[in-house]
Amino acid sequence: MGARLKNKKGDEFMICFTCKGDVEKSKTTYMTEYNGCFLIIKNVPCSKCTQCGEEYLNGATLQKIEVILERLKSMLTEIAIIDYSKVA
Repeated sequence: MGARLKNKKGDEFMICFTCKGDVEKSKTTYMTEYNGCFLIIKNVPCSKCTQCGEEYLNGATLQKIEVILERLKSMLTEIAIIDYSKVA
């Protein structure tokens, strides 16, 4: 994830490791391949640099992605698209 800093007021903010731009909360699409099948997860929460577009996923999000991918492996088709926000 980007570097966490605090301003003079004590408010926490993040800057991008790549370009030092501002990082804001956003959503992204996570794509991977497994056994020749493409797995796509939409609406994944992330932090994204407003300057260069670098995206950062936190540990909890990555763990949920792993759970989603394990579920998908049992019902693989050539392409699988899942909405992150609709998975319990």
